Amino acid sequence: MTSKSLHMANAFDGSDVDLLDEGVRDLIRRRDAVLAPSYRLFYRHPVVAARGSGVWLYDADGNQYLDAYNNVPAVGHSHPHVQRLVTEQLGVLNTHTRYLTEPVIDYSERLLALFPAELNRVVYTCTGSEAVDLALRVARYETGARGVVCTAHAYHGTTVAAAAVSPSLGPNNVIGDDVVLVTAPDADRDDPATMAEEFAARVRSAIAELHRRGVGFAGMIVDSILSSDGVQSDPEGFLAPAVRAVHEAGGLWIADEVQPGFGRLGSTWWGFQRHGIEPDLVVLGKPMGNGIPIGALVGRDGVMAKFGRDIRYFNTFGGNPVSIAAATAVLDVIEDEALLDNVKRSGQRLLEGLREIAGRHDGVGGVRGIGLFLAMEFVDGDDPDAATASRVVNELRERRILISASGPHENVLKIRPPLPFTTEHADLLLGELDDVLAHGPR
Repeated sequence: MTSKSLHMANAFDGSDVDLLDEGVRDLIRRRDAVLAPSYRLFYRHPVVAARGSGVWLYDADGNQYLDAYNNVPAVGHSHPHVQRLVTEQLGVLNTHTRYLTEPVIDYSERLLALFPAELNRVVYTCTGSEAVDLALRVARYETGARGVVCTAHAYHGTTVAAAAVSPSLGPNNVIGDDVVLVTAPDADRDDPATMAEEFAARVRSAIAELHRRGVGFAGMIVDSILSSDGVQSDPEGFLAPAVRAVHEAGGLWIADEVQPGFGRLGSTWWGFQRHGIEPDLVVLGKPMGNGIPIGALVGRDGVMAKFGRDIRYFNTFGGNPVSIAAATAVLDVIEDEALLDNVKRSGQRLLEGLREIAGRHDGVGGVRGIGLFLAMEFVDGDDPDAATASRVVNELRERRILISASGPHENVLKIRPPLPFTTEHADLLLGELDDVLAHGPR
């Protein structure tokens, strides 16, 4: 079989390597000599990150970059409270979950209190990919079926099972016969009056296709902000008819909250809450520990009971005391620093500013998003314009503002900063973006 060419939005391709200074070129050569080719760098001129603080990254020369992309350090780079709790715990105990330790119980009680009452059980993993893998196993064991539905450009992780529901990994990433892809809603092109029901109809057709293939239907997994599908956030509630279709067919709804969760959308702790839906399983990942490896699967007791009774699942260091300390610190900071309120304020400033910019420049096909998860789409007539998106991302990088691009056609700016991102930071980003679109390279 001949492989298809792989392109990653905003990737360093080496074409400008001769323009980089000697130290950076040498670092890239050393990197290429030891890291597998699956690793890829961002930006035409890669950023050499030496340290981070809050919403800022710094290179080896001390140059400051506004980070408007990294969601993993959710409460900011090198947050002192996260550092303190993790360091203290490292000096006391770090071991597996077969021993009886109180911090994991304390944290679990606190975490589950943020969910609807019926979502009352949690299992910890080391990564979001592991949590997705476990969610698929639970759904398949609970229903006795294998078939899964996901959106057509989704990303859910890198284990074998998670990659099989991650078509955005590229044309050579195999999607099995037990997975059917459905086109995600498009808020800028679909009729808002019919968008939700049309999406539900596509889900029903996918379920029928799984039955025709003889694999049955176990469930559907959806990133609650549809990030890799171009960031689709509105109207609120558009996922609800699809959830009903899944439940009517006897399947489980898996809400992937790795990216939209922990207050990133501002109005709620979890993305699924904006849609008024009741997931059966919820996946959490890296932002819950501000980058310390931890993930989780939250679910209804009735859904998780049979799997827990019949299948031996043990993630050796999932939920270890150090990772739990980091996760505890993240909840502390979100609450103590009122970050949900900050996200609402900053997100509104960004959204309004992006819409104003769109009104001044040709070629913007849409602005969308909620909280600190926003997108601007570029088009050339009716065609996606990935070239402009790439140019904007790379020109902003030259101005030391970091964002990225996403979407099925790689023509959508993805703006997703750490949660302490303020309105002043938003104004800096908006001013530079406006200037890039007006004047190009500086």
